[in-house]
Formats: sequence, C-alpha cells, structure tokens
Amino acid sequence: MKSLHNPTPDWNNSPPEIWQRWQLNRLRDYLSHRVIPFSAHYRRLFEEHGIHPNDIRTLRDWGRVPFSSKKDLTVPREQQREFVLTPDEATLRREPAMWMTALLHGKKAAKEQAEAEFRPLLLTSTTGRSSDPVPFLYTKHDLKNLDITGARLMYAGRSQRDFRHINLFPYAPHLAFWQAHHAGLGFGTFMLSTGGGKTLGTEGNLNLIDKIQPDILIGMPTFIYHVMLEAQSLGKHWPNLKRLVLGGEKVAEGLRARLRDLAAALGSPGAHVMATYGFTEAKMAFPECVGDDPETNASGYHLSPDLGLVELIDPKTGEPVSEGCPGEIVFTPLDARGTVVLRYRTGDIAEGGLTWAKCPSCGRTCPRLLGPISRVSEVRELHLDKLKGTLVNFNLLEHLLDDQKGIAAWQIELRKRHDDPHDTDEVHLHLTAESGVREADLKLAVSRRFHEATEITPNALHFHTLAELREQLGVGRLIKEEKLVDHRPKTSAPASQVALSS
Repeated sequence: MKSLHNPTPDWNNSPPEIWQRWQLNRLRDYLSHRVIPFSAHYRRLFEEHGIHPNDIRTLRDWGRVPFSSKKDLTVPREQQREFVLTPDEATLRREPAMWMTALLHGKKAAKEQAEAEFRPLLLTSTTGRSSDPVPFLYTKHDLKNLDITGARLMYAGRSQRDFRHINLFPYAPHLAFWQAHHAGLGFGTFMLSTGGGKTLGTEGNLNLIDKIQPDILIGMPTFIYHVMLEAQSLGKHWPNLKRLVLGGEKVAEGLRARLRDLAAALGSPGAHVMATYGFTEAKMAFPECVGDDPETNASGYHLSPDLGLVELIDPKTGEPVSEGCPGEIVFTPLDARGTVVLRYRTGDIAEGGLTWAKCPSCGRTCPRLLGPISRVSEVRELHLDKLKGTLVNFNLLEHLLDDQKGIAAWQIELRKRHDDPHDTDEVHLHLTAESGVREADLKLAVSRRFHEATEITPNALHFHTLAELREQLGVGRLIKEEKLVDHRPKTSAPASQVALSS
C-alpha cells in the first residue's frame, strides 16, 4: 500500500523535516487501511483506548497508543494469531487498489494481488533465550521489503555486484540468515550460504572459502572470528577480503580490531568490519556504513524510515528522550504484513541516541541509531551477600572482555554457592588466552578490569583450551553463542522476583 498523494522520500538525501512529516502521514494511512481493519489485537486495543488513526497528528499523539512488548507475544497460539493481518474479503473489495485491479485486469488478478500482500509464506522466530520462541510470519509483500533492506545493507557497505559474498549464518528460521540471503537477491549479486558451522563444520566452511575466495564474509561475530583464527593457524591465504559484515551479537571495538588483524594476516590488509543491528519483530536489519578509514566506525546504524518508525524512550518512565540522548528502542512498522506489532519495546538501549544529522561517513540523511546497543535486561541485580543486591551491567562486562587484549574466547557463568538456591550468587569466568599470553598475567589484568567496571571480582577464573571453550559457547552449533549462562538451581519464586547474580 503506497499513498498516491504521499510519495516516498529518498533514503539517501531527503531532509529530516520531509521524513518526519511523511512518516506521520504514512502511519495514519497504514493504521487506517491495514492494521486496524485486519489486526484483531490492535482493533480491540484502539477501541478500548478511544483512539482513531486520524487523531494522530504528532508524535505526542502517537504516544497515547500503549506499548507492545515480548509479554504480549508470549501467549497461546490462538492469541498470537491476533497479531497477524488477516483481511476479510468484503473489506478488501472496498479498497480502491483492489477494485481498480479487478476492473482493469479481472477478478483473478485482484485475488492474486491480495494473496501476494497477505498470504503468509515464511516464518521466522525469536531465539527463545528469555522466553519461548515467538513466530513471525512474512508474506510476499514482506519479502520484497526484505529485498529493499538487504540491498541497503549492500549500499551502506559499498559492495559491488561483481563481489563474491559468503553468508555464514546458520540455516534457521532466524532474521539474520534471511536478511543476508535477501541482501544478495535485492542487490543482485553472488551470495553463497553455507549454513554455518552446524551444517558444514569448520573444515567445510574453510574449504568453501578457499575455493570461492570471497570479497565479503557475513555472519555471527564469534563464528567469523573462529573461522578466521582457524584459517590463520592453517596458513590460509584469503587476499580478496574487503568486508566482514557482522550480525546477531554486539560487536566491541576490541573484537573489530582482532578481526582486522586476522584479515591482514590472511592477506587482506585494510578490510572493513561492519556491524548490523536487527531484531525479529522489525523484520529487517539496519547497517553501519563503510567509510574510507577501516578503523573508524562512528556512523551508527542507518534506519529505513520508509519502512519503520523508531522512537527512543526512557526505559523507566516510558517518556520520549531528546535527540542524541540514550534511550530504549521502540519500533513500529510502516509497511509490514503478516505478523505486526506496534510501538514494540525492544529492551535494547541505543547508548548514543537517535540522530537525524547527516552521516559524517557516507553523507546519507536517513535517521541513525548511535551505539553501542545494550540490553536493559543485562543490568542485573546480583546477590553477593545475604543483605543486599548489587546492580551489575553485563553489557559493560561483555565489551570489557571483548576489548581485553590477550583473550581469545570467554564465557561468564552464574552459579549459587554450593548449588544451594538460598545461598549467595557467584560469578565464574571461563577464559582462553591468546597464543603467547601467560595465563597468570591475563588473570591479573582481567580481575583488575572486572573490579574497576563493576566493583566486584569474579569468584573464580577457569582457563580452557580454545576447542573446549568453543564447545561450551556453542560456536557453530547454536544460533547465538552462550556468552552469559545461568547454572543456578531454580527457586519457586516468581520470575519477576528472581535476581540474577554474580
């Protein structure tokens, strides 16, 4: 559905005032003609709160619409269906685009048009770490949008159609794999998907990369690091690497630097490391851009304002924050079909805020999220003694460990002392030292930095071989590696009252 009187601004260079006015117009159209008529959940919600799409003239008006969150989606399957746009034939017949197609091309063509817009063809799901996986349905209309956002990843990364791309994301009903796949389709370039480590294993991926000699590797940060480290140890020569495109996990500066060093050791100095940010509920990912300097990554994540409206709010109050201030990311699609959630609270914090300023790297004027991106849920209350809890930001710890020189791999494990559910919490840190680094020196450095960042010290540090720790992490086996694991005995307390601890 495109408004004939509201042409879409240019993703590359339309000014903020044009975009902001356009988004509000598009939002009203989308709600009036697609969401409210065809979403049982939001039709009921808007009626209960006395809200009509035409009442939404400003973002303050839009703020009257209640947030959606993961808990709204972790419901029985029958209720999940209420988030799927399900049109009735009578309403569709009254749509101008439909009766015009029927008039000009016949009823069969109109039926095919409706099916392309609304019939589900693909299912992805959340990874289910904090709750049961939640399915998200895509129609042919959504897949076209996935082509658009995929092509934008390519444009932002300054890819070329004659480049060879290898997608190392695991085969799974997971956005990261399908976004990479549609990046190749949307841009019109060579894209080989290996299925990651679980499908071919490390050796199979190494052999394929040897044969293809790609320009761009795409995948999970930890798996790409694992593959490149293994390639270096085997004396491989990959001289064509220009980009390492990462998704599915946070990417710290220390990891970026190690990946650039590995690319240089494999014969590709000057390779750029480019992160993406996406989540299942958005049905799209947002790219950093690639500038001239491979060691500069200040561009932020370039949004698609024609396909989604992003707000930043204070995670405690729910109130909007000022431009450039940290806030929780709230997402509303503007052109999705299939499963649709409005004002969805992601639980992700954009530490650098949202900006409409021109990108200093590529010059695009689309809005950008400035990182790092952290999780609200990773600020946890840890019971280190019997008297009180201590708030620990595990986002900081993850970046600290990724940035620490000398660490090849790591995992944080949460335990209860003596495995007693009522005793105090413990933090155990599992490490692999890089070649040539003394474990005693690394233990001292990590313990000191750990304490500086959190004012606590790990209860124990355990050193492993790289193969052992990779197995613990699930590298190549799991969709997302388990960098923070909770092995404490469960108590009978409600989930909202259970404090995660170190």
